[in-house]
Amino acid sequence: MERLTYIAMIVFVVVATLPLEVLLRTRVYARLRRFGLVLLCVGVPFAAWDLAATAAGHWRFDLDQTLGLELADLPLEEWLFFLVVPLASVMTLEAVRSVRGWSVGDEAGTSREAGDGA
Repeated sequence: MERLTYIAMIVFVVVATLPLEVLLRTRVYARLRRFGLVLLCVGVPFAAWDLAATAAGHWRFDLDQTLGLELADLPLEEWLFFLVVPLASVMTLEAVRSVRGWSVGDEAGTSREAGDGA
């Protein structure tokens, strides 16, 4: 059961934020280009930092708490973390925007709506 610790946290984050897309119509999944830019700005630098830090021995991952699958010396769960946490962050921001009525010019009916709204 300990092997499922990290993946369980990842699944919890997805399950906890997924209703925001449906209930509040955050449209995060509909704007893949925008999400891709978030991943590029956040995921890539942190993945590089993680790879460098583990290679230098600054920290390590307890493989007893992961599924045991690795890509480039990082557990699969760590790669999923770089996808899921930015997704949850954007989803939460968009949910707050939806509830508060905050606009940034990419809402339906604006000129930027053509394409994917990024």
